[in-house]
Amino acid sequence: MEYDVVVVGAGPVGLLLACELRLGGVEVLVLEREDRVPATRFGPMGARSVNSPTVHALHLRGLLPAVAAAALTWIDPADLDHLTTAHPAAADGHEDAADAPSPPFVGHFAGIPVRADRLRPPEPGTQFLGAGVVAQGDLETILAARAAELGVEVRRGHEVTGVAVTAGGAEVTTGKGVTRARWLVGTDGGRSLVRRAAGFDFPGVDPVFTGRQALVDLAEPDVLVAGGWQTGHNGAYAVGGFGTGAEPTRVHVVEHTPPAPRDSPVTTAELQDVLRRVSGTTVTIEKVHVATRYADTTRQASTYRCGRVLLCGDAAHVHSPAGGQGMNLGLGDAMNLGWKLAAVARGDAPAALLDSYTAERHPVGVRALRWSLAQTALSTASGPRADALRDVVADLLDTPDGATYVVSTIGGDRQCYDAGAGDPRVGSRVSDVPLGGDGTTIAAAFHAGRAVLVDPADACAGAAAPWKDRLTLLPGPDAATGAGAEAPPAVLVRPDGYLAWVGADTCGLPEALTRWLGPRHP
Repeated sequence: MEYDVVVVGAGPVGLLLACELRLGGVEVLVLEREDRVPATRFGPMGARSVNSPTVHALHLRGLLPAVAAAALTWIDPADLDHLTTAHPAAADGHEDAADAPSPPFVGHFAGIPVRADRLRPPEPGTQFLGAGVVAQGDLETILAARAAELGVEVRRGHEVTGVAVTAGGAEVTTGKGVTRARWLVGTDGGRSLVRRAAGFDFPGVDPVFTGRQALVDLAEPDVLVAGGWQTGHNGAYAVGGFGTGAEPTRVHVVEHTPPAPRDSPVTTAELQDVLRRVSGTTVTIEKVHVATRYADTTRQASTYRCGRVLLCGDAAHVHSPAGGQGMNLGLGDAMNLGWKLAAVARGDAPAALLDSYTAERHPVGVRALRWSLAQTALSTASGPRADALRDVVADLLDTPDGATYVVSTIGGDRQCYDAGAGDPRVGSRVSDVPLGGDGTTIAAAFHAGRAVLVDPADACAGAAAPWKDRLTLLPGPDAATGAGAEAPPAVLVRPDGYLAWVGADTCGLPEALTRWLGPRHP
């Protein structure tokens, strides 16, 4: 059988992409090496932050309540006095965060913490949408369940061993046979076989440090300093449970040395030796429950598309995990690519639409990688000059401007696309405004993964009629509530929740519809 799209890799990025493709009406197959979703017993080891664009995307697809319920921690801006509108999680019935105290800090730069009480009150509509921390395995379980609901075929235990790119797509070989795809997407991680087979360039810089995370039993934990990152000899370390009273102890140690072979296991002896070297103590590790090793290799594909082969997530970009940018970056790739590739695979839009994927997502990746490199430069530098620089940065982060800049950058608050001329709001995320007195908001209209045209003055239906099979038409807040005031402008919102057109009349609307949804149907 030939599939419209084959996705290699069933991590969060691959699963979300597959869901988006199925919402777009195409036949998609996901091939995954592992035979099951990773266990979540040691959730903190696989904890991933969830930033504003990701919260926005999950909310639009109706997945946010499940993710918030599974979260290890969740910061709900509805609980902070200086925020003026509710977090989407609260709108969806997530109330568990209401009783949780605000954390003492909400982020860091190169290990230097940012205090929550230093943040500037946001402007209405620009609120930081909270940073949940969810175990990757839990997120994968949620996305796998959603993929199954949508009819996505996921073949686990099918390791891809070869990819042959053809004029009409690709042939993907596993130990169980060959599968043909009209389009192929690699979401298979930093050492992506798809990327190598398709000949993508992957320039960047080699690593300068090795990080190790583990859940361990310590013989004498008090010999280590708890409570955030501690600068040590040729590195730094942090210890403590993930939450009050958590057992076993979570250990995170970074040493400024090149990494060991990636596939070699992290042994108890290795972890104890490096923790002793960096901390300068005689700490003893009695047992390692689970451990992982990573490095700050920083690379980015020069393009995310070569013909009928595309890259998403770590297959397209790798960097240090500092700041929690990686998974969010990949999920943003999937949200951006999914509806576009579905439109092309259906035959509704020309292949040129896919050029906007690299054009929009590559700059986002560049900013994340530069942010990562800057943190590495500061955290690995040593000597009195480096100490002085860290003091200066710490002072800056203790100011409202500095703290807000760091948190908004980590949170992706300033992320927008060059999605068209005209109104300055074009390219920004749509706000989740109420549509009537029954509590309905615009987010519900995006559950089906279609573009949405909000038409408060009922003036655009005729112009949009040739695209009605690809579009959801909404009356808008004023028309729905009968407020009687002058109707606000109409807005066209892409399936990923970004504004594509804003206008008081239909001028420019057919062009925007053609650009993003493809030519009109007769």
